[in-house]
Amino acid sequence: MSSPIQSLLDCGTKLWIDSVDPELVRRDRAAGATGATSNPVIVTDLLTSGRFDDQIAQLGRSEVSDEKIAWELTDRLVRQAQEVFLPVWEQTRGNDGYVSFEVDPLLEDPELAPPHTQRVGRYIELAQHWSAGHRNRMIKVPATPAGIDALEELVAAGVTVNVTLIFAPRQYRAARDAVWRGARRRRSLDGFKSVYSVFVSRVDVYTAQNVPELSPRAQGQVGIVNAKRIWAENCRFWSDHPTPLAQEIVFASTGTKRPEDLPWKYVEAFAGSDIQTNPPATNEAVARSGLRFTRQVDRLPRPEVLEEIDRLVDMERLEAVLIEEGIEKFATPQKRLLALVAERRLALSAR
Repeated sequence: MSSPIQSLLDCGTKLWIDSVDPELVRRDRAAGATGATSNPVIVTDLLTSGRFDDQIAQLGRSEVSDEKIAWELTDRLVRQAQEVFLPVWEQTRGNDGYVSFEVDPLLEDPELAPPHTQRVGRYIELAQHWSAGHRNRMIKVPATPAGIDALEELVAAGVTVNVTLIFAPRQYRAARDAVWRGARRRRSLDGFKSVYSVFVSRVDVYTAQNVPELSPRAQGQVGIVNAKRIWAENCRFWSDHPTPLAQEIVFASTGTKRPEDLPWKYVEAFAGSDIQTNPPATNEAVARSGLRFTRQVDRLPRPEVLEEIDRLVDMERLEAVLIEEGIEKFATPQKRLLALVAERRLALSAR
């Protein structure tokens, strides 16, 4: 009898771990994971553990800035994960086995507020820098106005992108169309790969707080319905625009937030296709569940539930609120990461 994780993989899901912790990466790769993602929260948590103090101390003895140390450590962690998943990339000829690297979240920081054109230029510059020489590294670019405006040039230049912070269909379409324009500027579509990270649980947190009039049958389903609709649209688009490699949806933010929800609620809902990037705790709960997962990704609630969601949820407002919150949820941890490096560097130098 297959394990719950194996049943998830068997029904068509690709599992990426939402961490670049070297120990978790090796463990989850052995369990069947085929990729990983990184962000400032993950890196900060790893450095807080003290496990990387020797590396901080070593880098701290040089005359580089705290910011450069933070990015060097991030780069090292992502490189190590890439080595683990490189065989997957080679076996699938570039269709899987990636590790995502996040471009500087402070480009969207409201406190710094760089002009739009400057943000676009920096996205292009940094993405090309951090992707150079890496076969199985994806560059995470947010579906903000500046991020979307950078996508065409990045893809045309050969950068493999993970478009992140997608909360609504409008963002997905704008990002996908920009990516496709860039892809058509390449000499060949061979090696062209893109993914679109649709955030799920945050949508349900939003509706619980801002659309309390949703009935119990609809409340807690909006994130699932929204992501499944984007997934179906993505399937249709790339079916009409075939490419050698799959252009896929990443179901992100799959850890449940509501106490009444089972920890595998979203894992089960999206089983059967494309990619899930799950927090380690979610994967651990799935492994303990004893469940056998089957394809659910193309199943939607009853028509009356869909009608209620469409009638009561203002997707434009939802997108505006969640993209603002999403920017803060990455910019603030990046600031904490820089402060942590400075603090640890000083403490270690005093030993």
